[in-house]
Amino acid sequence: MNPLPGLDAALIDLDGTMVDTLPDFVAAVDLMLDELGEPAIDAAIVATLIGKGADHLVRAVLEHVCGGAAVDAALLGRGRERYRSHYGEVNGRHAAVFPGVVEGLFALRGRGLRLACLTNKPTAFAKSLLKSTGLDGFFEVVHGGDLFERIKPDPMPLVKTCEAMGTKPSRALMVGDSSNDALAARAAGCPVVLATYGYNHGEPVRGVDADGFFDSLVEVADLVLAGTS
Repeated sequence: MNPLPGLDAALIDLDGTMVDTLPDFVAAVDLMLDELGEPAIDAAIVATLIGKGADHLVRAVLEHVCGGAAVDAALLGRGRERYRSHYGEVNGRHAAVFPGVVEGLFALRGRGLRLACLTNKPTAFAKSLLKSTGLDGFFEVVHGGDLFERIKPDPMPLVKTCEAMGTKPSRALMVGDSSNDALAARAAGCPVVLATYGYNHGEPVRGVDADGFFDSLVEVADLVLAGTS
């Protein structure tokens, strides 16, 4: 990555960027499917479906178990309700903070950057997960996908989060793990870097249009030159 000058904030994604939450998603999906009388699906399949919000995940999972057929409204509604209930039960139970995240967050703050957590996960779940993993103290703003009319890859969450932090998108680095994060950042006017270890819907992340890629969040901090004006 090239140096990243002129920044005063970082907007950091949660799932797949700071915390490995795939086991939580798999557990909640399996519990939902069991209640619906459907077989469990492989974790590798779930990994390709997460990142676009709970509603998308439930629909995609049910379409998968139904052989690609459209899911009727009643089944979809019940699936969403049961998934949200089960996810609330397992949120953070099987998750683990990725190596280098805590050190990277300390280092980013040490560069003078203000930090926001920006995720498509519902805000209450995001705050609970941050607290259970001990990451909550790093962020002055936590925005989930239920706070805005649209979620990433739409730029709205990034623009609104920059407004809440009193900074311009051009001075706020989007740190994520997927094309959703990159597309939202490009549309909002934010620079963006992506984790090589995240989910990215099962696709190679280095094929995404981004300003750089990192193996550890510490690498991002090493290249940040905080804004001074």
